[in-house]
Amino acid sequence: MYLSNIKLWNYRKFGAEGEIDLDKPHLDLNLTHGLNVIIGENDSGKTAIIDAIKLVLRTHSYDYIRVEDKDFFNESNRFRIELKFEDLKPEEAKNFTEWLGWTGTGADAKPFLKLNYDVKRQIDKIIPTDVKAGVDEEGYLLSAETKDYFKATYLKPLRDAENELVAKRNSRLSQILLGDEAFKGKEKNNDLVKIFSGLKEELENYFKGVDNAGQPKVTEGKQIKDKIDNYIKSFYSNNNESEFESTSTDIKSILEKLTLTLKGEPNPGLGTLNRLFMAAELLHLTKSNWTGLRLGLVEELEAHLHPQAQMQVIEAFQKQKDIQLVLTTHSPNLASKLKLENLIICNNGNAFPMGETYTKLDKDNYKFLEKFLDTTKANLFFAKGVILVEGWAEEILLPSIAKAINIDLTEKGVSIVNIGHTGFDHYANIYLRQAEPNMKIPVSVVTDSDIREYEKNGDNFIKRDVNTVQQETLAKLASINDKSENNVQYFPAPNWTLEYSLFKSASLTMLLQNAAKAFHTHTDWYTDFEKALATKLINKTLKKTDIAYHIANTIDEELSKGVRTITISEDVGDTVNYLVKAIKYATGN
Repeated sequence: MYLSNIKLWNYRKFGAEGEIDLDKPHLDLNLTHGLNVIIGENDSGKTAIIDAIKLVLRTHSYDYIRVEDKDFFNESNRFRIELKFEDLKPEEAKNFTEWLGWTGTGADAKPFLKLNYDVKRQIDKIIPTDVKAGVDEEGYLLSAETKDYFKATYLKPLRDAENELVAKRNSRLSQILLGDEAFKGKEKNNDLVKIFSGLKEELENYFKGVDNAGQPKVTEGKQIKDKIDNYIKSFYSNNNESEFESTSTDIKSILEKLTLTLKGEPNPGLGTLNRLFMAAELLHLTKSNWTGLRLGLVEELEAHLHPQAQMQVIEAFQKQKDIQLVLTTHSPNLASKLKLENLIICNNGNAFPMGETYTKLDKDNYKFLEKFLDTTKANLFFAKGVILVEGWAEEILLPSIAKAINIDLTEKGVSIVNIGHTGFDHYANIYLRQAEPNMKIPVSVVTDSDIREYEKNGDNFIKRDVNTVQQETLAKLASINDKSENNVQYFPAPNWTLEYSLFKSASLTMLLQNAAKAFHTHTDWYTDFEKALATKLINKTLKKTDIAYHIANTIDEELSKGVRTITISEDVGDTVNYLVKAIKYATGN
C-alpha cells in the first residue's frame, strides 16, 4: 500500500477565489511508490504538502498537529485534503474492507482507498471535524484502530537528534522501540524485563545488606542505609526505617533508560547523530508483521549533513523497495544525485512530477541527465528563472550585461546554466509538460545561429555573399525560434556567434575589439579586424573565455565607479539585443 495521490482545495497557498469545485482540485499530485523528493524555492508549497499529509494521517511520534487559520487559503472558509492509496495487498486491504473502492472488474479488479479531511470555519471559528474514508464525496468515519494503520513516520526540519536519542522520560528513542515488533505486545515476558527484574532485586539487596539467598552481607549500601535510618528513627520512631527501591521494571521504563549512539564515536557531531536518528525512526517502516502504511516524511533531508553524507543518505533511500518516502530539500547536491522520476518541482502554486509520463523528456534525455546533471546544473531546479547557455563566455558575460541594464540576476533568483554544448533539449524539456497545467518558470535558451560570414578558401579566408548569409541566417533563426514553446523561449545570436554579435554591436564593439587585442597580441587586428576575428572563429583559436572575462570586468569596474561611459543598447536593431531580451524574459520583465 502506498500514497499514490494527494489533492488539495484551498489549503494554504494551493487555492483560488470562490467556492470549491471537487472536480477541479488546486493541487493534484501523483506520487511514486518509492522515493519522492519535493524541491522548489522558499514558500513554493513544499512544507504545505508535507503538512497536509500529516494533518490527515498523524504521526508515530505523536506530534502536536491541529488546524489553524493559516491553513485556509486567503479568506476562504473551507479547505479539503484528499489522499488516495493504491496497491493494497490482501493482508492490508482486510483492515479497510468497508471503506474500499475498486478499479477494474472480475479478476482484474484492484482495491483503492480514499481519505478526506474537509474542514470549515465560521466567523473565524474552526468547526471540529474528523478524517473520513470512502469512494463518495462525504465518506464515513474511521475507527480509532483503523487510523493507527495510517500513521506516518515524520522527521521535522530542525531535528534535535542528540536530545531525541538520550535516556530520559518519554524519550523519542523509547517511543520508537516500543512500537517495534521486538517489544510491542511483549511487555511482560521480554528478555529485557527479565534482565532488569534481576537487576532490581540485586540493587535492593545491596542496600538491605543481604545476598541473593537473603543471608547478611556487608555492603556500602547497607552502611548508607543505616546512617539514614539513625535519622529516621529520631524523626519518627524506632519502628521506622528507610527502604531503597529501584525504578519500575515495566518495558517503557526500561527503554527510557537507553541511549543510542554510534560505536567508536565518543563525541558524535550533529551530522552523525542525524543519520543515526533517521536510521532509528525508519524502524517504523520496516516492521515485518505490519499491515499498515509504510510512509516516511522527512523535511530538509540535508539538515546538518555535509555533501558526501547527503549523497550517502539519498543513495540509500533510492535503494529502498518496500517503503515510501516523501522528502523536501533545498540542496542542489541532493537534486543532482536523484533520478528525475523521483523529483517533484513546486512552482507557482502547483507541483510538477518529473517522471516520463509528465515531461517532454524522452528516455535518452533521462539517461543523459542522470549522467551529466551535476551539482552546478542542478541549480536550475531551485531558480525563479533559468538562462541556458552554450559555454563559459555567455555564463561569464550575462550577469554583467544584466547589471548594466539595471537587473541583478541573483536578486531575481535567476540561474545561468552552462550546459557546455548545444543539446538544449536535454535541459529545456524538463520544463515542458505533456499535459496542462504547464510550468511557469521562464526559461531563456541563448544559442548561436552558427551561420558563418566567412569561409576558408585554400589558405585564405574570404567573406561570403551577403545576401546568401542573410537568407541562411533568417532561415536558421526561424528554425531555432520554432523550438520556443510555452515557458521555454529561444534567443539565438543574429550573427554567427556571441563574439561576432558583440563585434557587430554598436554598443559593445570596442569592448570586444580591445579584449581580443589584449589576449591575441601577435595577431594583426589592424588591417582587417573582422577577417581576423572570423579566421580565429573558424580555426577555433579565439580565447573566448578570456575575452568574456575582460569585457565583463570592464563593465563591472565602470558600474562600480558610477560613471557610465558604456551603455548596453536595448534597441532591437543592436546585435546584442538577443541577450537583453533573454535576460528580461528570464527575470519576468
